[in-house]
Amino acid sequence: MSSIALKLLKPLGLPEKFNLAQLIKSVVVPLSGILVFLFIWNIGAQNINTSLGEFPGPTQVYEESKNLIAEHNRERQKEVAFYERLEIRNAKKLEANPDAVIKTRPYTGKPTFIDQIGTSLVTVLAGFFAASLIAIPAGIVIGMNKTLYSAFNPVIQLFKPVSPLAWLPLVTMVVSALYVSDDPMFAKSFVTSLITVSLCCLWPTLLNTAVGVSTISTDLNNVSKVLRLPWLTHVIKIVIPSAIPMIFTGLRLSLGIAWMVLIAAEMLAQNPGLGKFVWDEFQNGSSSSLGRIMVAVLVIGLIGFVLDRVMLALQKKVSWDKSVELR
Repeated sequence: MSSIALKLLKPLGLPEKFNLAQLIKSVVVPLSGILVFLFIWNIGAQNINTSLGEFPGPTQVYEESKNLIAEHNRERQKEVAFYERLEIRNAKKLEANPDAVIKTRPYTGKPTFIDQIGTSLVTVLAGFFAASLIAIPAGIVIGMNKTLYSAFNPVIQLFKPVSPLAWLPLVTMVVSALYVSDDPMFAKSFVTSLITVSLCCLWPTLLNTAVGVSTISTDLNNVSKVLRLPWLTHVIKIVIPSAIPMIFTGLRLSLGIAWMVLIAAEMLAQNPGLGKFVWDEFQNGSSSSLGRIMVAVLVIGLIGFVLDRVMLALQKKVSWDKSVELR
């Protein structure tokens, strides 16, 4: 049976030594879970009626996802037509008067669902990298010094559980007061979301880095002392490689929190992104709103899953201990 299954699945590119047990574990079991979920979802949706109609099942959500893609394609066609008209008008203007001043205007069409996905991804990655740039060095310094760890641990524990909904009003007011420019490099909404995401997601990386650094083997520290390594060399050669597993554990947790925080922040502050898309559809209240919101929910979950897999792959790549099973 195993050989027959392998022959059938060979066109899919599976390795020759791939046995049936591995096949069931890695393909059949997850697929079964998804099918059970779709079945329960479909049955449950048929029995839930809201003020906007029946709760969308898998089929309705699939149709709405196609509609959202079609809307995006139509908007891109409008954008291309807009720039073509602008180019023709400017060419005629220059033909009539070679010294004429040419003005170009950006296309200001409504952002589509896919545009909002791009906006949210850029914002979450910017906030995550900003938080990591603060959390990893700070975690290393705090982890290497017990006095600093004792001094800052109460502050970390105080701010760690604070919700993004509590930070957002403060961040919005501070950004509005300090980020004042006639020609700003970034939109205020982007800066507000970036700072809110950074404030909420830096704590797991900071704590895990500090714990990883503080638990480095005494033998490794003694070797560093015997070799009289300078502080920076000690950090690069001993501390960071030893703490890599814990640092990446913190980074994966931080990225997941950053993604959740961003959606909530965009929804509350009406900043561009997937959160705003969900809130706008909720306020719209059309018969297709629930289906479109459900598409956004699935996409948010899928993106969160992909981000975690990317971090896991990166962790496997840089981890020195290849014998540890990471999942």
